[in-house]
Amino acid sequence: MHRVTTPVLIVPGYGNSGPRHWQTLWEEADPAFVRVVQRDWDHPRCDEWVDTLAAAIARAGPSVVLVAHSLGCLTVAHLVARGGATFAAALLVAVPDPTGEGFPPEIEGFAPVPTVRWNVPSVVVASTDDPYGSIAFARRCATTWGSRFVDVGAAGHLNADSGLGAWPAGRALLASLGA
Repeated sequence: MHRVTTPVLIVPGYGNSGPRHWQTLWEEADPAFVRVVQRDWDHPRCDEWVDTLAAAIARAGPSVVLVAHSLGCLTVAHLVARGGATFAAALLVAVPDPTGEGFPPEIEGFAPVPTVRWNVPSVVVASTDDPYGSIAFARRCATTWGSRFVDVGAAGHLNADSGLGAWPAGRALLASLGA
């Protein structure tokens, strides 16, 4: 795995990313990767999560690349809709549908999904059998945001349970964004 020279913010989702999650493995392998730490991983509030992300981006600088998973993707989308935060690119993996049947009820304020078109390069990565968001939903998000769309087939929620390990294919997608 090559080391990146661009600062990268890891933006985990609901519950944080555990020790076997590819986000954690990337962070452990390269000091350029820094996790955005939310105050409450188990009772997310959109405004609070967006404020925390905005502060992390301000510290990292405008050349930072975001690597978001699940609810982290919606956090980035709400930040873009709010305006004011500058970052270089974003890798968005397993975008969940906040109106979907399986969306946890303790998560507040992430619906509706923002429809603002992004002015930075981004890639939305989705699985055909993600229990938290359909492939059609992820494709619509990608189209709306102006993101490149990548369908990785049946891989669940693209988390530790998916068995991705350090997910080299994901690192290749990140490299395609300049990180």
